[in-house]
Amino acid sequence: MAERGGGGWKRHVLRQLQRRDRAQKARFRDLVQAYNKLLEKSCLLSTYKLQADSLDLQMGLSARSALEPVDSAGGEVLDSAQVLERLKRNYEGHIGQLQRINVELTCEMIERNTLLEAKETALVEQRGRLASVSEQHSNLEAVHRQLKDQVEELTHKNSAVKADYDTLREHYRHQEMEFRRAAERELELLRSVMRMKVEAAEHRNEKNERVKQARLSRELKKATRRPVGIEIEAGEGKAEEQKMSGGAVPERESREKLWRRPFRSASATSMTLTRYVDAFKGLFDFRMKRGNSVSSSSVDHYCCLPSCVAACLPSTVSDAKAAHLSEINAIKFSPNSGMVATGGADRLIKLWSVAGGRLEHTQTLEGATGGITNLDFDPSGCHVLGASYNNVAQLWKIGDKKCREILTGHADKVTAAKFRSTRHQAVTGSRDRTVKEWDLCKGLSGSRTINVFSYCNDIACCDTVIVSGHHDKTIRFWDSREPGCTQVIPVEGKVTSLSVSPDQMHLLSCSRDNALKVIDLRMHNIRQVFRAEGFKCGSDWTKAVFSPDKSYALVGSADGTLFLWNMETGSLEKSLPGVHRSSVNAVAWGPSGMYIGSVDQCQKLVLWR
Repeated sequence: MAERGGGGWKRHVLRQLQRRDRAQKARFRDLVQAYNKLLEKSCLLSTYKLQADSLDLQMGLSARSALEPVDSAGGEVLDSAQVLERLKRNYEGHIGQLQRINVELTCEMIERNTLLEAKETALVEQRGRLASVSEQHSNLEAVHRQLKDQVEELTHKNSAVKADYDTLREHYRHQEMEFRRAAERELELLRSVMRMKVEAAEHRNEKNERVKQARLSRELKKATRRPVGIEIEAGEGKAEEQKMSGGAVPERESREKLWRRPFRSASATSMTLTRYVDAFKGLFDFRMKRGNSVSSSSVDHYCCLPSCVAACLPSTVSDAKAAHLSEINAIKFSPNSGMVATGGADRLIKLWSVAGGRLEHTQTLEGATGGITNLDFDPSGCHVLGASYNNVAQLWKIGDKKCREILTGHADKVTAAKFRSTRHQAVTGSRDRTVKEWDLCKGLSGSRTINVFSYCNDIACCDTVIVSGHHDKTIRFWDSREPGCTQVIPVEGKVTSLSVSPDQMHLLSCSRDNALKVIDLRMHNIRQVFRAEGFKCGSDWTKAVFSPDKSYALVGSADGTLFLWNMETGSLEKSLPGVHRSSVNAVAWGPSGMYIGSVDQCQKLVLWR
């Protein structure tokens, strides 16, 4: 390790020297080029000198030749004065040429000196900058080392925190498993307690029945022992005598004995028995009926629900709330329109009072094991059924904050949960390609499982028919009295929601082809298709609904706008933009027709009227 570390710093020093060498060469490259050009000029000057020497030599030779008396042109002998004059002119020409060259070289030398001085000035500046950059580099190296130490320290801390997180996560997983086991044990204990109570009640009823039978038998015995006197009129006595004379006549003693002793009339006894039995049966039946009216689960008592004659078109925002901590997926009005329930990805179901057009939070239903995807009230408005991401549907009773029933059996996210005609029957749909019917009196066991070939995004319930909308762009109809699918209606997009009209004659579907379709449930055909410019289905769980009087269809768009279509004319009646700033996931229309609720992906709940 020591040798490896020694070789590392040597290579580091070598790289630093090479980097500095490259930087120094880059800074002095222009100066070196100028110096090389200067050397070239000096070489050129020496060449000029050599040329001048050769010229002098040639001139010397020409002078010697000029000293000769013979002219090369005419063969005449020239005078020495003419030769000197000629030489003088040649020298003067060469001197002028050399002077011009000297002037050019002097100018170039001056330029080179000026350039050299500028380069020297630049070199000084570059050295100053190099010194400052070196100082900055040293500071940055120190900061780098400090940051590197901090990174290493944070890495160690992060590793420790990650280890703690993994430990806590494992502990949380174990605790969650223990919680689920405890919840299952609690449910089992609750069922066992209920069974024990039922058995105890049956045992007490049997004991009470035996006591009542014994009391009745004692009363009957007392009634049979009580003597009853009968006065016989003359006509009746004669008739009796005639009857008795027609048969075997007993002896006189026995007749006298018979007429003398008091006896219980058969008619009177039978009347007494009938009267006591009827009285006892009436009392017993009354008590049984009264007990059934209180505790029997087969009789539902529903409150009076408001009827909607004509729904009011929404025009203004009555109230708006930041209802949840995350995305809101579901909204539903209670049957009496006095309450609205919302459910979101924060695993909470919140109940809001809508009295006076204001939203007031009244209760939070806790205990959901996953994000809420769908909600529904039972016909009495006393129970709430919610579907969740955690593969289950859960049942709450309004007033109790804890979950009362968990419907398990799905293998994937439960996307829809609806009550049927009573609160004891429910239907759920899931992404595990199944639709389940539930008898809530039996608890966790589903009474029927329907296997489908595609994800189920929403369901709707009629009297005996279940309608399911699927990811494969189809709507399927299932009859509770038949094992298979009775009808399939294809649509042009993935089905996101289904809504049955109050008279159960039409079905409203929303799909990802940005259209609403009205289906006639008697003929099983598409009656109307609603489209509008600007309407876009924002998600696979966007919900659309009928108005309570079935005059309008309502849905929310991806840009936060609400769209209403007129069922009679088929045209867009109204759009409500500007309130929601994100995609509207679900809408609901109160059964009274006065209020509309809408929720979006940015935790916002809006009440319209």
